[in-house]
Amino acid sequence: MKHWQRIFAVGAALVGLGLVAPAHAQMDRSLKGDQVCTECHDENDNKAVLAVYKGKHGVKADGRTPGCQSCHGASEAHVKNGPKKGEVGGKRGAVDVVFGPKSSLSSRQQSEVCASCHKGDKRTHWTASQHDSGDVSCVSCHTNHTHQDKVLKKATQPQVCYTCHKEQRSEGRKMSHHPVAEGKVACSDCHNPHGSAGPKLLKKNTLNETCFTCHAEKRGPFLWEHQAATEDCSNCHTPHGSNISPLLKSRAPFLCTECHDGPHNSKVPAAANAGGYQAGLTAVPSENYTGRGCMNCHNMVHGSNHPAGALLHR
Repeated sequence: MKHWQRIFAVGAALVGLGLVAPAHAQMDRSLKGDQVCTECHDENDNKAVLAVYKGKHGVKADGRTPGCQSCHGASEAHVKNGPKKGEVGGKRGAVDVVFGPKSSLSSRQQSEVCASCHKGDKRTHWTASQHDSGDVSCVSCHTNHTHQDKVLKKATQPQVCYTCHKEQRSEGRKMSHHPVAEGKVACSDCHNPHGSAGPKLLKKNTLNETCFTCHAEKRGPFLWEHQAATEDCSNCHTPHGSNISPLLKSRAPFLCTECHDGPHNSKVPAAANAGGYQAGLTAVPSENYTGRGCMNCHNMVHGSNHPAGALLHR
């Protein structure tokens, strides 16, 4: 899309929202057009804005780059009415488009202004995403008037997400966790915050597909499959953090006996003998509950390709 097409798209979006009149839909994206705003809104303003020229939104050599008016509208009432720079008193007219919690626009309307340029690719499912339906707008996460948007940097992105997702922040500080706090993994490595065809905004269609992007050795195919691992990784693991390594929901053998509750190697049924002895029979300790873990023998828990690995022993 050429730069004039993008500017027209923004103008059309503002007209569609009823924010500007059709005659004023063509905004000036040039530095001269920006100067109308930056004469007053400079680094001495309540919110410094000139750092926008250090980021992608300030690269004027790129025809796709917007200007102040591209996002905020021509705002003629704001520019022409009210005191000039240095004057005291008076009140200016309103800006056509204001972003953030003080805006008269809904979160969805604010996002539509951004989506007039930022569309397709990873944002295809935005209108059906949990963030959009949860009244989250683009500026709830992104900061444009800065040379570095925190949500776009792996080391700082989680702190932006944690402002809402506090439970995940707590889990990420447990003993066993993905290296998010260490800056090696970010939320967007697994999730697509702009929408997804999969559950929980996952980048892939299923949880297993998402996990396999890093844990490819667990993908298989295996000659002998472990059904729990094949169905869903979260049957055994919790993705954001656990005090049981490696990210297990509970310890073996208790985790295993959630599914495997029938007779086993022991002389009595494992599940009925959870206390170590079975009532009504001779006191015989269960081999599962005398300090031995299931994975001491069944160590190929994700699947085995060994001809003799039917019981995931090897």
